[in-house]
Amino acid sequence: MKRALIVIDVQNEYVTGNLPIAYPPLDESLANIAAAMDAASASGIPVIAVQQAAPDTSPIFARGSHGFALHETVTSRTYDHLVEKALPSSFAGTDLGEWLTARGIETLTIAGYMTQNCDESTARDAAHRGYTVEFLSDATGTLAMSNRAGTVTAEELHRAVLVVMQSRFAAVATTAEWINAVRRGASLEEKPNIFASTEAGRRASRT
Repeated sequence: MKRALIVIDVQNEYVTGNLPIAYPPLDESLANIAAAMDAASASGIPVIAVQQAAPDTSPIFARGSHGFALHETVTSRTYDHLVEKALPSSFAGTDLGEWLTARGIETLTIAGYMTQNCDESTARDAAHRGYTVEFLSDATGTLAMSNRAGTVTAEELHRAVLVVMQSRFAAVATTAEWINAVRRGASLEEKPNIFASTEAGRRASRT
């Protein structure tokens, strides 16, 4: 098993900009992102930083703006590759797939923002490409949303995505659980299982 840690869109836009992360609390997710990066570097696991870019007229992630810049949590640490993207999946229109293939990466660990957008899109894309995917529950995060389809809190949205990820696409774990596995050179113990998740859901609905 050869891992890589992908740190998605940890940019100022999510900290002091127009998309402030609300759940898990920002200081907690940033601390866990830092811990994951440090653990990866200490264990020789490649770290890929991803940066969302938008035209300079965009209200978010405008290229060259303060919001576009990577947050100091990332810039104060070393990473092995930088990917700039314009779409939710970190694979779309980038060299990420080729970079991972060239290094024999088999397992991709997801951290960063936002849970249901670029994190989830990258995780699904990675699973479809044959990677084993790990999703760090407390080193990712999102914010509340409301539109014509309804309203959802940041906590509800984050939790729902984690449940979906664990059911089929990724092994969900806390950063501490992941670091422990990394230090042991082991994979995460609980694997995605859609049948088990739906069975458990039916049992829970009857209680």
